[in-house]
Amino acid sequence: MTTLSVVVPATDRPATLPRRVAALDRAAAAAGGVEIVVVQGPRGLGVCAARNTGAARACGDVIVFVDSDVEVHPDALVRIRAAFADVPALTAVFGSYDDAPPGGTVAAFRNLLHHYVHQRGAGPAATFWSGLGAIRRDVFLAAGGFDGERFPQPSIEDVDLGVRLVADGARIVLDPAIQGTHLKAWTLRSMVRTDFARRGVPWVALLLRSGHLRSTAATTLNLGWRHRASAAACATGVAGLAFRRPAAVLAALLVLLGANREFYGLLARRRGVGEAVVGVGLHVVHHLTALAAVPAGVAVHLRDRRARDQQVGWGSRTGAAPAPEPTIMVAS
Repeated sequence: MTTLSVVVPATDRPATLPRRVAALDRAAAAAGGVEIVVVQGPRGLGVCAARNTGAARACGDVIVFVDSDVEVHPDALVRIRAAFADVPALTAVFGSYDDAPPGGTVAAFRNLLHHYVHQRGAGPAATFWSGLGAIRRDVFLAAGGFDGERFPQPSIEDVDLGVRLVADGARIVLDPAIQGTHLKAWTLRSMVRTDFARRGVPWVALLLRSGHLRSTAATTLNLGWRHRASAAACATGVAGLAFRRPAAVLAALLVLLGANREFYGLLARRRGVGEAVVGVGLHVVHHLTALAAVPAGVAVHLRDRRARDQQVGWGSRTGAAPAPEPTIMVAS
């Protein structure tokens, strides 16, 4: 039987960590016993280093990464173990946030958007997600783990890992039935900052330097035709407002509503019509932020390429923990 080790990076020491560990304990009991490794310190240890440290300490055949702000469903680990048992050639599998996030309007929008995208993306994947994702331990270690040098802060380090794995022939699957509740309290400011600096800019840079990801862009999460059509519509709408072209604004709005009617319907069912209307506006902000990240991402890519040409390396991907020794809680 495939053995599982859950690794939780919790160096930010969230107040609700006991609640999330309790959820893991319930899921572990349902799966017939699972090792749980929680990396709690030192404070300030990067998320890549925390995950890599936990994975090095873990003993299971498969490492299940769970973010410290995700409360897993009781059957999540059962489903992960079954995925590897059913498909021996499977390298990694990841899941989705559920459709019942707590919090205010912005948090609900952001988490339901993630849920919607992952629910529609079931099947073979060109990336990985560490919010609730599992990977064979030997493959993870052979790949060097998460790139702590390139991504010292939470960013797209999981996407980067997935791209590297798939380029080497790995088989990764998105199973949207593997779910957890995201408890992050998003605000408009944190959403824009994350969409631009933590995701958008590095996404563009990764696309430019990765020929494999470029070749699969049409089927990659957040890069499908709906996303691109919506971004174009938002840009057209802003231009229409700037040049006082109400017909262009109306056309852009209709395209946005048509391309995302299922998502807005989900918002209305889960949060009410009022929040769905606000969600359309937040979606516009989301897409405009992504568009603004394109030139910045190109600039970062060119800077990185110049650095490589000058033989200035990024160093190893181990993200090794600095002294003092990390604080790890292990339970089975």
